[in-house]
Amino acid sequence: MKKRNLIIIGLILTAGLIFYLLKPEFLKSPAKSKPQASTQTSAPAHQGHTSESKEPQAQVETQQKEQTEETPTVEIHLDKQQLIGVKTVVASVKPLQKIIRTVGRIEYDERRIATVNTKFEGWIEKLHVNYTGKYVKKGEPLAEIYSPELVATQQEFLNVLKWTKQGADKDSAVGKMLSKDAEAITEAAKQRLRLWDISDAQIKKIEETGKPIRTLTIFSPASGYVVQKTALQGMRVMPGERLFDIADLSTVWIVSDIYEYEVHLMKTGQTAKISLSYFPGREFSSTIDYIYPALAGDTRTAKIRFTIANPGGQLKPQMFTNVEVKINLGNKLAIPESAVIDTGIRQIVYVDKGEGYFEPREVMLGLKAEGMVEVLKGIKAGEKVASSGNFLIDSEAQLKGIKPLGGHKH
Repeated sequence: MKKRNLIIIGLILTAGLIFYLLKPEFLKSPAKSKPQASTQTSAPAHQGHTSESKEPQAQVETQQKEQTEETPTVEIHLDKQQLIGVKTVVASVKPLQKIIRTVGRIEYDERRIATVNTKFEGWIEKLHVNYTGKYVKKGEPLAEIYSPELVATQQEFLNVLKWTKQGADKDSAVGKMLSKDAEAITEAAKQRLRLWDISDAQIKKIEETGKPIRTLTIFSPASGYVVQKTALQGMRVMPGERLFDIADLSTVWIVSDIYEYEVHLMKTGQTAKISLSYFPGREFSSTIDYIYPALAGDTRTAKIRFTIANPGGQLKPQMFTNVEVKINLGNKLAIPESAVIDTGIRQIVYVDKGEGYFEPREVMLGLKAEGMVEVLKGIKAGEKVASSGNFLIDSEAQLKGIKPLGGHKH
């Protein structure tokens, strides 16, 4: 009897469960056609109001966008800021000055180098300057050269002089004409000797003695040091062949190398301080007088040139110097370089918003000078940025997925 009751109770529970499960289907089936009809009937009305609802929808989208683009900030409590050493500085407009330090080499002033050669063929019979480095004065004899061609020209000049003195009667018309021709021929002969670098004093001596000069003396065209000598005793000399190079060291050049990224800062007329380790405590002042137009391919540097007086001859060519050029960059909005985190793709600073909140902000940088960097876009004057401990702030922001908004915020 008990067993039958249990079976009946089980059947009743099973039927109740089936009815419970099938009940939503029964309730939904009668109402299937109504939503379709209502949709069809309400569609025209919805289309009629589409243009009227465009503006409210745009306003809603703008508000949603502003909500999604809220300023990202990372919170660092004041006690933690002290622990990690966070320091802030105010971005301000200040005069920037960049100091470029480089090394220079002393070289000859090319404008004060003279070369000595001859315009005729001959042989060196006597050498007055017989070693390199000797100091010579302007007009000092360097060498004596014998030239058969030069001797023949002098003899022709003497023959013209004799013919002039033995000319016809100057009182007659023919005599006057011949006298004028003789003077013209004599002057032409003198000019020919001058073109071969024979001085007027030497020509006058030839006239007075009536004999040609066997050797022509070559004189120094300038005062200075003999920096190159190819002339040797008894050597054959050809026209245009270089015999001596003489350099005046009263002024010298200092040539310095400037890196490619600093060349645009260099301007002629800028003042530089020049010092040498050989003269401790002594400084020379000079200005840039030339910037070379090409770069060296191996070092990627350009050359700039200074001219400096060397009255005592203490500055020797190929000495090394220290060069310091100060460049005024003008007033710029600047922050310390330590405040900028360079990711390789963009530069980020953390702006102090107060009460322990820091906003990551992308910036665009300009010139760098003495630990400061110019900010072109991203922050305004008066805003505070983290200059120390900002890497720890950035680490905290990365852990929390906080990144700066796209683009530059002004």
